[in-house]
Order: sequence, then structure tokens, then C-alpha cells
Amino acid sequence: MNQGFQFFLFGVLPYLALAIFFLVTIQRYRQEKFSYSSLSSQLLENKKHFWGTVPFHYGILLVLAGHVVAFLIPRAVLAWNGTPWRLYVLESTALACGLLTFFGLVNVIVRRLTDAKTRKVTTPSDWIIYLLLAVQVTSGILVAYLHGWGSSWFASTVTPWLWSLVQLAPEPARLETLPLLAKVHIVNAWVLIGFFPFTRLVHVLVVPNPYLWRKPQLVVWNRPAPSSRTEV
Repeated sequence: MNQGFQFFLFGVLPYLALAIFFLVTIQRYRQEKFSYSSLSSQLLENKKHFWGTVPFHYGILLVLAGHVVAFLIPRAVLAWNGTPWRLYVLESTALACGLLTFFGLVNVIVRRLTDAKTRKVTTPSDWIIYLLLAVQVTSGILVAYLHGWGSSWFASTVTPWLWSLVQLAPEPARLETLPLLAKVHIVNAWVLIGFFPFTRLVHVLVVPNPYLWRKPQLVVWNRPAPSSRTEV
């Protein structure tokens, strides 16, 4: 890969994505506060909605948590992986969470494509974010399957690069040894972050998600019951 292009992807793009994320997010909240909503289409079709959003949310939250742990305490991750069976458990769990995310995302996309009412409330930005998410989840699963022990090389290679970004001294050369698929996964992640504030996903910044664990709720319409009398 050309060194100049590599520096842009791994030394400039992250800052560009973060700048867009923070600036647009703040500006949108100040000018369009009521747009901070998921614009939920749950009322249009609840069962398919459940099998899409719940697996997706659980899966992606667990995957993100794993990335954060490897970023914050890489030595602990490497020490854990020092025992083969613990490495297998960690890698298998991460792959299972990725597959759960993929299952949920596929159901979300299929629902958007096949349900006429849901398709009407789907915007172009929704399709773009679904495409980016599909690339991110698929590439992550393929990296885990084709290039094993990702938790170890993330902690030993990607984490030092991320910390170089935090220290405002980017070191793209640290990623030279990564396979192309892993680089695609990283670049797409920054594109996702940059596009995030233009989508309905901004609701996760201000709204908790208790529906992931709450009991089913019954919605009752607050309107007068029709009169049973027959007027003459």
C-alpha cells in the first residue's frame, strides 16, 4: 500500500471522522433536538422487529465491549490468552457475538426490504448505514474466521496504534503487517463513526435502551369507547 495513502487512512481519517462525529452531533442536537430519535417502526410489525433489533443490539454491544477491554487493558487480554483453553473460549465467544450481530442485522434489513409499511419510512441514510454495518460485521466475522487469535493481535498491534492516535502522534506503520481484510474492517469503522451523526443511530447517545431487558408492555389507546346506543 502506498505510504501516503496509508498515512491518510490510518493517520488522518480517524481524526477527520471524529471531528465530523463531534461537530455534526453537537450541531444537530442544538438545531434539531427532536430528530434525536430512532424513528422506531416497531408498531408497524413487532415480531420481526424483535428478532432483528434485539439480537443485533445484544451482539454489537458485546463485540464493542470486547474491543474496549482490549484497548484499555491489553496486557490483561494477552495474559488471559496465554493459556490455550482460555484463548479458545475468548475467540469462540467473540465469534458467537459477531454471528448474533449478523443474524440480527440480516433480519433488520430483510424486514426493511419485504415489509411495505416499513420500507416507506426507510430513508436513504438508513440504507447507507445498513451497508456500512453489513461491511463491518461481515469483515469482522471473516477476520475472526480466516485470521484467528484476533484478540491477541488486536491487543498487541491495534491497541498501540490507537494509543498513538490518542497521543496525537499517529503511527500507521504499526498496522503494516495486518491482513487486508483487517485493514478494511478498521477503515470502515472510521467511516461508520463519521457517518453516524447523519443517521437515526444518534438516539443511542441520549436514550437508554431498557427494552433490551424489560418485560413486554401492553399499549392501551386513551380514547373514548364507541357508543353502544343506537340513535333514532
